[in-house]
Amino acid sequence: MSNLVLGVYYRPDGVYCNIPEGGTGDSGRERTKTFTYDFSFYSADTKSPDYVSQEMVFKTLGTDVVKSAFEGYNACVFAYGQTGSGKSYTMMGNSGDSGLIPRICEALFSRISETTRWDEASFRTEVSYLEIYNERVRDLLRRKSSKTFNLRVREHPKEGPYVEDLSQHLVQNYSDVEELMDAGNINRTTAATGMNDVSSRSHAIFTIKFTQAKFDAEMPCETVSKIHLVDLAGSERADATGATGVRLKEGGNINKSLVTLGNVISALADLSQDAANPLVKKKQVFVPYRDSVLTWLLKDSLGGNSKTIMIATISPADVNYGETLSTLRYANRAKNIINKPTINEDANVKLIRELRAEIARLKTLLAQGNQVEFS
Repeated sequence: MSNLVLGVYYRPDGVYCNIPEGGTGDSGRERTKTFTYDFSFYSADTKSPDYVSQEMVFKTLGTDVVKSAFEGYNACVFAYGQTGSGKSYTMMGNSGDSGLIPRICEALFSRISETTRWDEASFRTEVSYLEIYNERVRDLLRRKSSKTFNLRVREHPKEGPYVEDLSQHLVQNYSDVEELMDAGNINRTTAATGMNDVSSRSHAIFTIKFTQAKFDAEMPCETVSKIHLVDLAGSERADATGATGVRLKEGGNINKSLVTLGNVISALADLSQDAANPLVKKKQVFVPYRDSVLTWLLKDSLGGNSKTIMIATISPADVNYGETLSTLRYANRAKNIINKPTINEDANVKLIRELRAEIARLKTLLAQGNQVEFS
């Protein structure tokens, strides 16, 4: 079992929201709300002694993702928050200041190089890059055509949801990854809104499939890990963004999938709380994974076979108080989600290892029986 790990991007040592006078429906309640998470990062002022750099965010969160992949676990990182609050900056970064996705990829290949110096292990790394635009899945690493714009989501009984016909690209080093990432980012759908000059109009998922083969206790051992690195589009209000026409439709679909994500988080949090209280009568809780493409694809990452990190990005501006409070409340709920990560090893190797362990156990029992008989 593993709880979802939470990081909040704005203030250190917890987050305090001062409620503006006569503002929202919450204004009649307590004047300050306190939220506590696993980590919090202040990034508003580079001159502040509390400022946390992209490198420090990676060392705090990203190194565990790489470690989990080498141990054979699936992993997922996603940033959640309103438009313009820094999700794409956190995940992708900008020129000269890389975000979590490129840093995780670079660290993965750095560790591969270190490992192959003293170990006979072999590694295979493949990547894919997709966007979910208006509830349709599009391959960002193929040339634009009708075939790339409406890929179908399927579900494997053991491996979970996947995208049919999504291209997988074999990469040998970080330069290969960087080239594909840049190509995918160019193809991604963005537009200017009233709150963000380069607003992401789609959710993007960059996936690394990491296979390692080696000899463990004189037995061949193969593990396959998947790392989902998710750059979500931001929640937005039409009156704040000034969206009309196509932009309004995009915003509606973005909000629909984010509302579903919130519903999934709430349902999973309820399930986790029920599991933690065995004496309390269990409620019938339905988790609406299939209500949006985003939540369906992230099914394993939310309550399933994955070690997952959620980063809540919030704005310091008082005009964004309502969105900030909403983000923090969802993040607070998400912290209760319990995932069930398992090592993804080859089924035949696992069976052989278990049979060997059983044979060893039975031999021990026989030896003990013989000792008793002769004594």
